[in-house]
Amino acid sequence: MSSLAAETLFTPEEYIASERKAMVKSEYLKGQIIAMSGASLAHTRITLDIATELNIQLRGGDCEVITNDMRVKTGPKGAYFYPDVVAFCGDPQFEDNVFDTLLNPILVIEVLSSSTEVYDRGEKFSHYQELASLREYILVSQDRVRVEQYRLLKTQWVETEYQRYEDVLPLVSIGCELPLQDIYRRVPAVIS
Repeated sequence: MSSLAAETLFTPEEYIASERKAMVKSEYLKGQIIAMSGASLAHTRITLDIATELNIQLRGGDCEVITNDMRVKTGPKGAYFYPDVVAFCGDPQFEDNVFDTLLNPILVIEVLSSSTEVYDRGEKFSHYQELASLREYILVSQDRVRVEQYRLLKTQWVETEYQRYEDVLPLVSIGCELPLQDIYRRVPAVIS
């Protein structure tokens, strides 16, 4: 006789309570708590350089950029993610008075890794699309010069790819431009 292990599912409330006490970050999807792994040097450099460039351009304006320590709730189904870079405009909206779960990002940027690429392109993107505030979703490769931009035009997501080191990514949602040179300058293996 075989036995099947029972899958433990958690409510969003159980996840949030656990996450606020945890020493390591986890994401939440369909009742499952998903541990996050560490990032490569290329991943962290790209994330930091994107956030730095956008922070400089947004300084003093109505929009703000933050990095991967801010959790985002995607919609009524209660999926929670930690985007690599996220921007919001106006006042941030939070799930509750702890102010650690953002509800109104206008821009989400994910730096791809081999272990998350399929997930970031597929299921995670479909959950991000539940956000009424989201206008742009950006996927950044860390092993070659390639940035994919998904912009919401009326009711349809339109994709544009940038694959040349000299290209400039226009981030219309926050009024910024991001040269790919600024994204990849500290990742020499990608540009050689």
